[in-house]
Order: sequence, then C-alpha cells, then structure tokens
Amino acid sequence: MMNKEIMRIPLHIILSVSLCMLMVFPATAQLKGDHLLGDVGLQSGTQTPPGFSLLVPVYFYTGSKLKNSKGDVITDNLGLNMFVTGIGGSWVTNLKILGANYGGSVLFPFASNRLESTVTTTKSPFAFSDIYFQPVQLGWHTKHADFLAGYALYFPSGKYEMGGDDNAGLGQLVNEFSAGSTVFFDKAKLFHFAALLSYALNSDKKDSDVKTGDNLTIEGGLGKTWYKKATAGPVPRIINAGVVYYMQFKTTDDKIPLNSGFVLDPAKDQIFGAGLEGSYYAPHIRMLFDLKWLAEIGAQNRIQGNMFMLTLGYSLKSFEKK
Repeated sequence: MMNKEIMRIPLHIILSVSLCMLMVFPATAQLKGDHLLGDVGLQSGTQTPPGFSLLVPVYFYTGSKLKNSKGDVITDNLGLNMFVTGIGGSWVTNLKILGANYGGSVLFPFASNRLESTVTTTKSPFAFSDIYFQPVQLGWHTKHADFLAGYALYFPSGKYEMGGDDNAGLGQLVNEFSAGSTVFFDKAKLFHFAALLSYALNSDKKDSDVKTGDNLTIEGGLGKTWYKKATAGPVPRIINAGVVYYMQFKTTDDKIPLNSGFVLDPAKDQIFGAGLEGSYYAPHIRMLFDLKWLAEIGAQNRIQGNMFMLTLGYSLKSFEKK
C-alpha cells in the first residue's frame, strides 16, 4: 500500500498521441507535428511515485479560426473536430540512474477527425493512430523542486497516404527529447509551478520527400494541492487544481519539394494556450480523474481553437520500497 508520503505527488499524465491533420491552405498553414498539446499541465516536471498505472485519455479539439503568418484571421468559419482516445501505461521503478528513478510510458491511440470549410471537407473514420513510446524517463526529487528528463518516439503506425483525406496518423517517425521541473513554494509542497520543454525531430513523411519542421513545445501550470483524510486506509484523497498553459513554435523550415503541389507560407507557425485543470485521486478505488480545458490564442500560420481532455488513471501496482 502506498503511504501518504508517496502519494504527495498525484499521478499526472504522461502521454502524447499522433493526431494533427495534414492541413494545407494556400499560403496560410504549415505541416503539423505529432505532439498533442495539453497532454500535461500541473506538475509536468514531476515523476509519479514508483509503480505501474493504466491510462485512458479522452481528448477533443475544436477549431474555428485559421490565421496567417501575421496572426490575422483568414476565416473564422472552420469546423475542425478531432477526437482521440486509447489505452496506455506508465511505470516508475526503484532503479536509480544518475541518482534518478527510471521509468517510461506507452500509448496505443485511436483517433478520428472531421474538417468542414469553404475550401474543403474531409473526414477520417475512427482508426488506430501513431504509437507513442517513451523508453527512458528519469525523475529527481529534492526539497524544493522536482526534475524530469526523457526520450520518446512516435511510430508511424496509423494509416497515412500523402494527400489522403482519411489519414489516422502523420506518416513520420519522431524523436522527442524532454526536460522540465516542478518548483514548490512551501515546505509541504502544496503550491507549485511547472514547465516541461519538449523538442521533436521529425523524419520525412512516408514515401515522400516532404518533411515537417522541428517543434519546440513548453507545457505546465501553476496550482495547489489539497490532502483530505480518507474514510479508510492511510492514503488520503488528493485534489489538485490550477491554471495551465502551453506554447509551441516551429524552429526549422518544412521541407516541401517544388513538384509536391503544396503552397505554404515560409514563416514558421506558433500557438499559445491557457486554461484550467483539476484532478481528484480516490484512494479506495486507486483511480485518478483529471480534467483540462485550454483556449488557444496568438496562432500564426495555423488553426486556433479549444481543447478538452479527460484522463482516467488506475494505479495497478505500487513499487514502493518497504
């Protein structure tokens, strides 16, 4: 049984999935990366306690505005809806590497999307998407801050054809490196601020010379944790709530052959998002319920909208040392 000290850090979600449509509007948009914005928020720089957890994400994105490289609205009449779910797991062991606990995570996602506009109408059926696998995650814990570093892969396992309107993946292998920290403002570690930086290196897309530029993503939040005595057992009920954010920047140019038929704005895209997150851990059933909402602002060369995410986590096994 996990004690109160181990449960001081609630289970946050370590997952990213592959579902950004290949959107091309003349001179107004760029190729998109695999990283799902908003997958982490509060305590994004903190590793979970030693153990194995099952995760089920339910993600929904709706976008209505398309903006150009100056941030001007090209159209606010889009109807983009994306849905993602799946099953995954995260693990943290007692094995120490460079003084950090070793862990990892994996997600097998399923996705669907639909776009309606004056330019085009596309729809992809609910289908298996690109697998996310993080074979290396290292977590450090100190008196005033936690630190996290990791390496992950996005495998092009979802259906993808260049120019296809029923794609469930992005057709590219992605290497992603991440590092971050959660800083605590009090001795009890109730008040915290977190930031996790991820850098994605994208390969050429399947059967083509098209290549998405590399992406830098920063995600985190400012929040507070409450511990409430449980009706039975030593592990308390845990509530975590606060303000969350994300930002993403294209750092290198997309590679688009002249004969590909695509016309893209050479300016790199970017996006910002801010919103709220709340989570509740019920120790008697070992379940975590986490809900996020973020509204996007400051989009350039891409679609701007809102995201909603519910994550269910089940603590299957604790690896706490006796």
